[in-house]
Amino acid sequence: MSEPRRPQRGRLPGPGGPRKAGAPGAAGQGSPRSQDARRPGRPAPGAARRPAARRPRPPRPPAPLRLGRPKPRLRLVSVALTLVMLAFVVRLLQVQAVDAPAYAAKAAVNRWVSHTVAADRGTITDRSGTDLATTVDAYDITADPFLFTSAQTKTTDAPAQAAELLAPIVGGDARTIAKKLATPNSRYQVIARQQSPQVWNQIKDLKRALNDKAAKTKGGVNVLAGVFSDPHTKRVYPGGDLAAGVIGFVNGEGAGGGGLEAMLNQELAGEAGRIRYAQSSGRQVPTAGIQEHPAVPGSDVQLTIDRDIQWAAQSAITAQVQKSRADRGYVIVQDTRTGEILAMANAPGYDPNDLTHASANALGNAAVQDAYEPGSVSKLMSMAAVLDQGVATPETHVTVPGTLPRADRIFHDDVDHGTWSLTLNGVLAKSSNIGTILATGQLGKTQAQANAVLYSYLKKFGIGDPTGLGFPGETRGILAKPQNWNASQQYTIPFGQGLSLNALQATSVYSTVANGGVRVEPSLIRGITGPDGRFVPSEAPKTSRVVSEKTAKTLATMLESVVGDEQGTGNKAQIAGYRVAGKTGTANRVDPVTGRYKGYTASFLGFAPADNPRVTVSCVIQNPTSGSYFGGQICGPVFKQVMEFALKSLQAAPSGAEAPHLPVEFDPSKR
Repeated sequence: MSEPRRPQRGRLPGPGGPRKAGAPGAAGQGSPRSQDARRPGRPAPGAARRPAARRPRPPRPPAPLRLGRPKPRLRLVSVALTLVMLAFVVRLLQVQAVDAPAYAAKAAVNRWVSHTVAADRGTITDRSGTDLATTVDAYDITADPFLFTSAQTKTTDAPAQAAELLAPIVGGDARTIAKKLATPNSRYQVIARQQSPQVWNQIKDLKRALNDKAAKTKGGVNVLAGVFSDPHTKRVYPGGDLAAGVIGFVNGEGAGGGGLEAMLNQELAGEAGRIRYAQSSGRQVPTAGIQEHPAVPGSDVQLTIDRDIQWAAQSAITAQVQKSRADRGYVIVQDTRTGEILAMANAPGYDPNDLTHASANALGNAAVQDAYEPGSVSKLMSMAAVLDQGVATPETHVTVPGTLPRADRIFHDDVDHGTWSLTLNGVLAKSSNIGTILATGQLGKTQAQANAVLYSYLKKFGIGDPTGLGFPGETRGILAKPQNWNASQQYTIPFGQGLSLNALQATSVYSTVANGGVRVEPSLIRGITGPDGRFVPSEAPKTSRVVSEKTAKTLATMLESVVGDEQGTGNKAQIAGYRVAGKTGTANRVDPVTGRYKGYTASFLGFAPADNPRVTVSCVIQNPTSGSYFGGQICGPVFKQVMEFALKSLQAAPSGAEAPHLPVEFDPSKR
């Protein structure tokens, strides 16, 4: 293998490279040696001089690296970072300290919901524990008008849309609801009160459906997102109008509005609680926690009322008021020994479950709120004073003329008659006004002294003073002091005109006589069971002696003559197997509108068994306009019906002996 030829030293190839022999341009040249052996750098003779090629310079060594000064740059970066961090700190301070309440409020607009948790209202029961007033779950449907604004709903008619959906569910008017939902600058409006759980469940289902639809539809709106509920309890009266005048009712706020519901509202209401929770789209957020202050339930109240006797009394008086076309009437049944009220019925009544159909005149308890002139039933107190003072006996002779002029008047009895020869017992049995005036005139040497004595007994019987029941709106009646009695009053007050009382006061008078002359303050409440379940009985009622036991027994025997004697005015109150003591009353009635006498007040009061008194019953009917208006004729049958039922309910034993017969008249020829 041949080695490549090396170029000869000192010779440079021509511009076209090495030339071959015989090639053009080679003629006249010297030999190859002479041509190729020229000194380097010298041109050939006769040839043009070419510039010599420059040799490449060797690369310069790199300049040494010069490092920059880092401190200025670090200072610049530090200043920049410091300014950025300072901006963050200032903003954080503004958000978390200065503007924190505003941002918290904005965050809580749709997030946190607070509700008042109503306490369970206590139950009212009769003496045996039967519910007369109780509570069930209910809801107030509420709304936040702020959540119905166009800014929150992205629509201009959200209140109208929501109202159209709510009105048929809650039974309201769509325009009224829409107006509430559009209330400016308001965060709370009540749409409907005391709605059942079914109503709220229906609204919740509708809210859920609208919320799902809004989630699926771009730009969709749930117009019910601002509707909420406040859990409450609804008052229910299982007996309807039974004892409504006594029990009363609750108002729209759930507080007592009348009767015992108002009188005992603090005990029944308990203490409301509060709950606060987070919500989103109308639903509670379970992981956000709940702040709750539990409610304290109200106390349960047990009454002295007997539900069955109350029903009997209410049925009887309602039927008679309707039959007589009277303004109103009331029946009271009282335990003569304890003073407990077993029934207190009013007619007409009302249903506290639905006050929209109740008459304004029926809302209340007329048995203690009506003040009326009692008439002849008041004669029992006059006779009590006469007997207790010892100025007469049941057999004392009283000559009763047909008329009696006194002061500026001429007095009559209810029936025209000639001169009657009656005993004091006969004066009561025949209900003689004139005989009563003559008898009470013996209480003092002068009429003024007699008036003072009679007044003292009226006060001891409780006339002109509160009964002690404490019932809302109760009247104490009117009884002027004796020195203020006018010329007519000093003769009319003995037979029950010129003074006024309520039906419970009158009932208490007869219970006092039945109880041996000791007055027991009436009571309606047996006791209260607190939230802890402990029953606390009511305090024992106050008692006071009014007349002697002997006087009371004598009066009871005289009252038996009113019912049992053929000449008595209370024959319609007789009860087979029982001795009955009672008194009729027919009084001129003061019209509450005009203030003048117009119409009559009919009444009958008594107790049984007369030989061992157990129950007192009173019946009063105001302004009967159809049929008879005499107390013995229209109230006597009511008394009998109610008394029979009460005696059977209480299992009172029949009388064991015949009633003693006291003379009603005397023979003037044998005086």
